[in-house]
Amino acid sequence: MGKRRCVVAALAAIMLMMELAALTVAENRRSMLSNGLGMTPPMGWNSWNHFGCNIDEKMIRETADALVSTGLSKLGYEYVNIDDCWAEISRDDKGNLVPKKSTFPSGIKALADYVHKKGLKLGIYSDAGYFTCSRKMPGSLGYEEQDAKTFASWGIDYLKYDNCNNDGSKPTKRYPVMTRALMKAGHPIFFSLCEWGDMHPAEWGAPVGNSWRTTNDISDNWESMISRADQNEIYAEYARPGGWNDPDMLEVGNGGMTKDEYIVHFSLWAISKAPLLLGCDIRNMTRETMDIITNKEVIAVNQDPYGFQAKKVRMEGDQEIWSAPLSGYKIAVVLLNRGPVRYSTTARWDDIGLDPKTVVQARDLWEHKTLKTTFVGNLTATLRPHSCKLT
Repeated sequence: MGKRRCVVAALAAIMLMMELAALTVAENRRSMLSNGLGMTPPMGWNSWNHFGCNIDEKMIRETADALVSTGLSKLGYEYVNIDDCWAEISRDDKGNLVPKKSTFPSGIKALADYVHKKGLKLGIYSDAGYFTCSRKMPGSLGYEEQDAKTFASWGIDYLKYDNCNNDGSKPTKRYPVMTRALMKAGHPIFFSLCEWGDMHPAEWGAPVGNSWRTTNDISDNWESMISRADQNEIYAEYARPGGWNDPDMLEVGNGGMTKDEYIVHFSLWAISKAPLLLGCDIRNMTRETMDIITNKEVIAVNQDPYGFQAKKVRMEGDQEIWSAPLSGYKIAVVLLNRGPVRYSTTARWDDIGLDPKTVVQARDLWEHKTLKTTFVGNLTATLRPHSCKLT
């Protein structure tokens, strides 16, 4: 009974701290972008990582169809986000953005209606500059109110706002202009700041947007992915319901990494409370990709209502422990082997906020198995190169 009381007391203390933090988050949210969106990290798909500028309305419709037919939408993947290159290079005679006639002949409003009828949401892209990053369409600098009203009239639900080809002024000046325009547009739009982390947007993004990029663009390889996770982790304390650190979109399924590496990718994005925006062609996925992105237990870590982003609590060479408290008296832990050789990695209770005497029942979220033995003081796993365990 004494040991049981000790466990209960330890967990109760952790829960009290978490509840106090949740109250602080709720209080802080009063001063933030008040659109009520992003209370958990957004989930969905974005066109850029796989398709770049090679997009059209047929492909967007087919992607929306696939989100539903694969069951991804039921797991929370709800945003269908069009990235760069969707508009003509010139505005019309009234200054409005014009969907590209050769690729989006039906217009964005018709596409939004199609997506909405499937129970999904449509996202779009613009830039806090004179042109977008592709230089193939106008940016919104100087047209913020007009473009926000246009997006709202089309029924847009999400805006990714890039930082290319601007006037040289600071993003802290340019981005809030679009924030105010969106708030007046009359339709709630999730606002994703894509400032690349240049001026530490985690430190000022909360009153401005619902998420903020903390890194440069990701590429589909191990070094790019793991470095983005590292850069994003620095700002963990700023993540909270309604405002999330964004290490860029997922590369799972694009073919540049191994299965183990993609599992690390998805695990770190999940425990980091990053947006889970798929970047592959979801119309043509392998069984392996589906198994990774449909793991309900890992998604639940990402969507946990407390919204605490994981921190690295121990680093020993290539061995790392990432940990985040969850609701329901639980703690999520990633045991990570970043190195090129097989290695044993240990998570210690005092690193993850537990009394060393606490008896813990652990569950392997990738194997979907509750481990038969209980653990006291620590948990050790032998990991292949570039692999992890998420418990």
